[in-house]
Amino acid sequence: MKTSALLALLAVCTPGIAVAQKRADQMQAFDGRRQGRLMSLRDIERRVVPVMAGAEYLGSDFDGSSGVYTLKFLRNGNVIWVDVDGRSGQIIGRTDR
Repeated sequence: MKTSALLALLAVCTPGIAVAQKRADQMQAFDGRRQGRLMSLRDIERRVVPVMAGAEYLGSDFDGSSGVYTLKFLRNGNVIWVDVDGRSGQIIGRTDR
């Protein structure tokens, strides 16, 4: 009985934790841009999207602890994740290579 109650509690709390972490990452990105430590997402998109010719840009995420933006693309039914250093705008990883 205790296990099922714990699982139910986790199911209710986990989405809230994820939302709180995303909000914290967004605030870190905002602060980093304001302080000149990070590039804006728009500037990063202007650099990366043209490199991904033939792929549809689906969106992005930001990891505040590493300062890495992850851009998501779709090409020929395959999802491609592109990691970009938020400080330099350089691509540091891609899942299609």
